Amino acid sequence: MISMSEGVRVILVGVGATVVMDVWSLILKGLGMPTLNLAMVGRWAGHAWKGRVVHAGIARAAPVPGESALGWMVHYAVGIVFSAVLAGVCGTAWLHAPTWPPALAVGLATAAMPLFVMQPAMGAGIASSRTPAPLKNCLRSLLAHAVFGCGLYLSAVALKQVWV
Repeated sequence: MISMSEGVRVILVGVGATVVMDVWSLILKGLGMPTLNLAMVGRWAGHAWKGRVVHAGIARAAPVPGESALGWMVHYAVGIVFSAVLAGVCGTAWLHAPTWPPALAVGLATAAMPLFVMQPAMGAGIASSRTPAPLKNCLRSLLAHAVFGCGLYLSAVALKQVWV
């Protein structure tokens, strides 16, 4: 069982890492590259809540009220869960003395979620196999999740500086 203090650290590290990932996404968007539309994540979550998990194409599914806000909430909740996975795998001591390798490894491992769960469920196929550029999309997912891993580390380091 983790302490309340460590639980708060897990949450803050997860939120911080997700913010780093979002900044990365904004940079890519500014360079004219396509990025994830979190409203589609919200649409998927809204339909999943009602029992429909797999879609031929999530963009063609009926819109869900508040799907954009829901997508953002799911996005940050997942970032927190992945932070908890890191603390679970490495122990909560990692939160107090963070190192790069475990954070990057967990970040890269989290890419399995979009590649093998979310993309198939949203109609893009396993590892984007039903998209025009599967390899490019897989590499983008891996890079985004590597950035998330860096965000885990940077957030934990920043938190260590302000919270002893």
